Amino acid sequence: MTYSFLQHYWCFIVALLAALLVFLMFVQGANTLIFSLGRTTDERRLLVNCTGRKWEFTFTTLVTFGGAFFASYPLFYSTSFGGAYWLWMIILFSFVLQAVSYEFQNKMGNLLGAKTFQWMLVLNGFIGPLLLGGAVATFFTGSNFIVEKETIMESGIISRWANASHGLDALLNPWNVVLGLAIVFLVRVLGCLYIHKQVDDTAFNNHDRIIQPLWSGTICFLFFFLIFLYHILTCEGYAVDPATGVVFMEPYKYLHNLLAQWPLLVLLLIGIAAVLWGIGRSIWVKAWKRGFWVVGFGTVVTVTVLLLLTAWNNTAYYPSSADLQSSLTMQNSCSSEFTLRTMFWVSMLVPFVIAYIIYAWRAIDKKPLTVDEIKSDHAY
Repeated sequence: MTYSFLQHYWCFIVALLAALLVFLMFVQGANTLIFSLGRTTDERRLLVNCTGRKWEFTFTTLVTFGGAFFASYPLFYSTSFGGAYWLWMIILFSFVLQAVSYEFQNKMGNLLGAKTFQWMLVLNGFIGPLLLGGAVATFFTGSNFIVEKETIMESGIISRWANASHGLDALLNPWNVVLGLAIVFLVRVLGCLYIHKQVDDTAFNNHDRIIQPLWSGTICFLFFFLIFLYHILTCEGYAVDPATGVVFMEPYKYLHNLLAQWPLLVLLLIGIAAVLWGIGRSIWVKAWKRGFWVVGFGTVVTVTVLLLLTAWNNTAYYPSSADLQSSLTMQNSCSSEFTLRTMFWVSMLVPFVIAYIIYAWRAIDKKPLTVDEIKSDHAY
């Protein structure tokens, strides 16, 4: 286990956590459909309880993703979360709105009414994926920060944002917005498929209800995703000289990364094919309800590969558009070898955690959700 191996290993773990987070945001995607699919009070409450069983998984994964990034690449954590804090604060606040909305919409004494909190869930369903997608897109497009390691002894500050927007300027780059919109429609598709899988058909005719948002979500997702994929494969990328650590612009860098690391190219094609096949079969075969898992698998594989393209093969994964040499790489922003090695052995416990999550998930989803269940004391 060399230092380089540990750096690549933890980069993979962080990328995988980010991909799982995108998949688990099917909760946000399904919440955007509360009023378009739910035509009565009971139907809307049924949809809320469908996603309410899973929102903790999404929030926990978000926290775990941030913790893993902090432990393995602390300079990224301090630069992005400390510098672009308005962007991250809005994201976190939207998730707080989600948690509050689930818990209080049907509590006694709720003066705002259930609909108000349901609209907050819809708001989180759009804002959370949009801003997270925009934040991820900056791994390709760059961010306005400056790293000055020599000032840490004087001021205690190692990096700073180059303007007063503190991350909101990411939304001024159209390519960041394009990826954000692609994520919005992807999780909306996943939300449709989860509702189709989990809500009992006697509650309302699932397939007929979801077919229109599934079609529109798929078309919009493919439009924005393919545009962004074409852009990153044809644009200049942030390359790193492995001998000197100097960052420079290289034409077709991310395309070169795919071709130089052909297993990633194979995985990317598998991931995209799984997403398309899962959606297509779900649309045309009414009784087939496994599309959620197939599309989810394709989503995790595709997002993981795209994130690895920003870091592996001598690439700056968090480029600076304000100062090219401030860009963060696996080598100049990671923790010490001792820390990464210790965390490697701790990560051997992850399979046990995954096993528990699978057990809990299966217990929760053991049977489809019905209208009768939402009238119990434990319903949202």
